[in-house]
Formats: sequence, structure tokens, C-alpha cells
Amino acid sequence: MDGLIKVEEARPAATGIPRRSVRNIGLLALCQALTQSSNTLMFASAALAVLTIVPADMRMWANLPVTMQHLGVMLSVFPASMLMMRRGRRFGFRMGSLAGMAGASCAALGLGLGSFLMMCCGGLILGFAIANMQLYRFAAVELAPPAYRAQAISYVTAGGVFAGVLGPTLARWTPDLWLPMFQASFVAVIVVHVVVFIVLSFIEFPVVRAEDNSGPQRPLLEIVTQPAYMVAAAGAMIAFGVMSFVMAASPLAIVQCGLSKTEAPITIFVHVMGMFIPAFFTGHLIQRFGVFNMMTIGIALLIGGVAVALMGTTEWHFRGALGLNGVGWNFLFVGATTLLTTTYRPSERGKAQAFNDFMVFATTATASLMASVILEVRGWAQLNYLAFILVCVALLIIGVFRLKNPARA
Repeated sequence: MDGLIKVEEARPAATGIPRRSVRNIGLLALCQALTQSSNTLMFASAALAVLTIVPADMRMWANLPVTMQHLGVMLSVFPASMLMMRRGRRFGFRMGSLAGMAGASCAALGLGLGSFLMMCCGGLILGFAIANMQLYRFAAVELAPPAYRAQAISYVTAGGVFAGVLGPTLARWTPDLWLPMFQASFVAVIVVHVVVFIVLSFIEFPVVRAEDNSGPQRPLLEIVTQPAYMVAAAGAMIAFGVMSFVMAASPLAIVQCGLSKTEAPITIFVHVMGMFIPAFFTGHLIQRFGVFNMMTIGIALLIGGVAVALMGTTEWHFRGALGLNGVGWNFLFVGATTLLTTTYRPSERGKAQAFNDFMVFATTATASLMASVILEVRGWAQLNYLAFILVCVALLIIGVFRLKNPARA
């Protein structure tokens, strides 16, 4: 019996990934889903919660806790990544969960005390939790054999499908559970991070070995100036930037175009499903057709989303545009992440991954901040023309790289 059990454990699962890896990746995807849903809940509730405690002349700052969360992500990516290099993935991710509990507690307490400053501090602390969540996709690579790197990234990203349902559901049910309004939403974020903290105990992360951190390391500048690294980072930055740019503006644009406010949640739901449902098979497509082909298809879909947005302003134009935008983001971002993992040594992964995420979320923060400004000043059509230009930049970068490196492509 013992021999039979060992044979069964070693046999690859239907996906081609060994069963132990499938279990670990599945649990990591669950952590991704839960953490992402808590992030969605914060985005949906924070600004509205601020409006209940600030005077009318401060309402323009209602999004400041969310902006502070973006700032927290940018400030945390290097410390979070280097901490995991020294203490391991489980320790680092658990510290992220503790930060999530602390940040949500600070926001809930600030709301109860009517302290806007405390709520902003809560957002800043939550940034560390989100920075850790963004490293789940890199941890997935370490839980699967090298041949299944793209599939592992894809499956963990697919956890966003569950988040796309749970996050909005919590945002809908929790605000009125008790007074003050929205405090229950922040408490729900605490509960979610407690669950993630527990689930992390069951994931068998690789043990940190001294040789992993003491191996030869190149200077960061040498790593990030590799052509393949620059292509991967640019692809991830533009994928996230364009996605955030269009998504952040779409609810306001829907109202500007005379559609009902109830259309915004429907459109965002279609967008989120477009972002994460393809992740169930993106890894297989990358393995079959190649990372650069899938990144190029992602760019084509993003361009398709812009085209649909420019064709009209009915609810179906918004749904179609945001749906294509989501699928295009998935192909381009998962492809870029897969490419990035081929550009550094194990001893370099901490700083290489951290620099990439710093650039990605600096772009995301800027895009989210500028979306409402450009929409107000220039309108929905001009915003989409700008998104089209950014996507064309990504296409140009990938095209030049493939011409100069035909063997790699």
C-alpha cells in the first residue's frame, strides 16, 4: 500500500502538474481570491465611508484612503519581496495578512471615531497587504515544475473570478449591518485576512536555502536593462495602466452618457469576469502558442475594447468594451509575468520582482488618479484614444524585440 500511495502521489494530475503542486497552487489561488475580494471591498466602501464623517468642503478628498493604499503598495513592494527572500514565502505572506488585519482595524476604528487621518493611515497599512498579494503569482512559479510556469501563474490569477463575486457581494451586504455605516465592511476585511492567515499554514512553500540568497547576483540596473526584462515590465505596466485607466473612468462615463447608475456594477462585473475567467486556460495557450503571441493577442483585444467604446455609448457598448479590456489585460499581463520569470536568477528574484511591481503599481496609481481628470476635461472618447496610444506603444515594444531576437521570440 505504501508503494502504491507513493506512485499515486507522484503521478501528474490531469493538468500535467504534479498533484502536490496542484494542491499548493489551488490553496494559493484561494488566498489570492480572498485577498483580492477584500481589496475590492475596500475600493467599493472606503470613499463612501469617508463621506459619512467629513464636512462638505472635504468631499473631494474622499478617495484619499484608496490613494494612500496605492502609495502603501509602492512603498512596500521592495520590503515585502526582500523579507520573503530571507524568511520565506509563508512568513512574508502571513506578515501581509497581519498588515491587512491591522490596516482594516485602523480604518474601522477611524470611522468609529470620525478620524479621517486614521482612515488614511489604515489605507497606507493595507498597502503592505496588497503588495504581498501581488507576489502570489511569483510564488506560484516556485510551486510548479518549470515546464508549467505559465499555467501556475494563470491558475493563481484565476482566483480573481471568485473575488469578482465575493468582493461586490460583501460590499452590498455589509454597509448597513450596524452603525456607523460601513464599519462592518472593514470588519469583513479583517475576517478575510484571518482566513488567509490560516490557509497559508497548509501550503508547502519551498524552504529558504542559504544558497538561494548567496548565489551570484547582478546589479539591479543590469537585470532591469535586459531587453526581455524591459519588454516584460513594459507589458505589465501598460496592461495594468490601461486597464485601471479605463475601469476607473467607466462608472463616471456611464452616468455622463445618461445611463442608469445601476449599469455601472453590471459593467464592472463583466470587466472583472473578463479579467479572470480566461486565466483558467491562459497558461495552456501560452504553453502552446508562445508567450509573445499571447501578449500580442492581448494587445489586439485591448485595441478591440477601445474600438467598441468609440462605436457608441449604450450599455452594451460599455459592457463589450470593458469585457474585451479585461480579457486583453489577462493575456498581456499573464504573458508579461511569465516572460519576467525567465530574466533573473533565483538569488535575484527578490529585487527583480519588486522593481517590476513598483513600476506596475506606480503606473496603476497614476492611471487611476488621472482617469477622472481626463474624463472630466476631455471626455470618454478622448480617454479611449489615449488608451489606444498606450496600447500601441506596447505593440511597438514587443514587435521590435521580436524582430531583434527572432530565436527568443
